Amino acid sequence: MNQAVTWLGNGAGAVGVLFCVIAGLVRISGNYWLWGMDAMTVFTAGVGLMVFACLAKLQLLTQGQAPNP
Repeated sequence: MNQAVTWLGNGAGAVGVLFCVIAGLVRISGNYWLWGMDAMTVFTAGVGLMVFACLAKLQLLTQGQAPNP
């Protein structure tokens, strides 16, 4: 179970960073829309995914079984 939470946290964090970078680049280029949504909505979704990843890692740390690097 801990391994699944580790992979889920890593995946959510990577996708969150990717969403934020893409939304930032689209917004810097002068566009407001991305994939039919406002670029800031995509950015907010990325931040939410990164927060979820942090909470998944925190859950592992509070159990006393930190993931192996």
